[in-house]
Amino acid sequence: MRPNLFWFPRLISTLLALALLASVSADAQQLPRSVTLGSNPPGSIFYALASGLAKVVSGATPIQVVVQPHTGTTAFLPLVNSGEMDFGVNNAVDMALSYQGPARLKIGGRNPSPETPNIRLVMRGAPLLISLLVRKDSPIKTIHDIRGKRMTGEFPAQISSWYNMFGFLASAGLTWNDVRVVAVPAANEGVDALVQGRADVSLHGLNSAKVREADAAVGVRHLSMECSPEGEKRLRKAVPGYYPRWVKAGQALAVVEDTCVNAYDIYLVTHKGTGEQVVTTILKAIWDNVDMLPPLHPTFKEWTRERAVDPDATLPYHAGAVRLYMERGVWSAKMDEAQRKLLSLNP
Repeated sequence: MRPNLFWFPRLISTLLALALLASVSADAQQLPRSVTLGSNPPGSIFYALASGLAKVVSGATPIQVVVQPHTGTTAFLPLVNSGEMDFGVNNAVDMALSYQGPARLKIGGRNPSPETPNIRLVMRGAPLLISLLVRKDSPIKTIHDIRGKRMTGEFPAQISSWYNMFGFLASAGLTWNDVRVVAVPAANEGVDALVQGRADVSLHGLNSAKVREADAAVGVRHLSMECSPEGEKRLRKAVPGYYPRWVKAGQALAVVEDTCVNAYDIYLVTHKGTGEQVVTTILKAIWDNVDMLPPLHPTFKEWTRERAVDPDATLPYHAGAVRLYMERGVWSAKMDEAQRKLLSLNP
């Protein structure tokens, strides 16, 4: 009598299913239930972006992303560097200063940033656009007209604004000695000084709530930096990570004519010791659902797959991010070279 072997295929299928289930379970166990994402305070562009990224990733993965706002990027960078915080939203210039440290990099003779040799880049996002601001009826028509005028400066609570002003001046071949500095703690207070008549020139982000407030109060307009080829060279040399961007009249509030503004990239960063599977899972969620971001904030319009990888990055990429970018075919030999150079700064 021949044995009944009809049960054998079913047994094999069952064993394969159990093996697959075990594999999926093992992968899930590698992922934490939640991760933290550092940002600037509520009301800032960085907080809005962090909240948008958290919403998309939390909805597409088993990981809940919890946004933790701080007074500024300087406050939470040491936490990301030590691994106490998992991720952060920052910018290219801050990361250049903190990754290289004051021994290697100073901008305008200063670098008060905490050293963060352990932070790695996950994704290059949209550019942050910052521009000079004057009253609408101001006689100042070009950046060269600011010589001798009252310009907001110092910015002890927001060092990034100091670097922006330094870059604007450098583009025109000017220095702080060419203007009369009105000391303010941060960019918002600088706009207040402009509205109150204590300053002639300030700065702020395009389409920010503060610019809307100032425009409603006294009427303001953005002022171009020096965007000639020579001006661009001076800007890029003065502040690594800055680059000029033309904005057409009417494309943003207080842009009354085509205006050249300062741009620098927004970064999603993490600790180098963050698990590759965690980074790959989070990055894949953003990559696959990038079209869900723009409705959450206008800045997300340029948070694209095409911008994710860039050889001019000021920070080396996390190994998990590199793996996904290789799988997507966007990691080139030029990126390998850039990655090696950046990693050699903090071996």
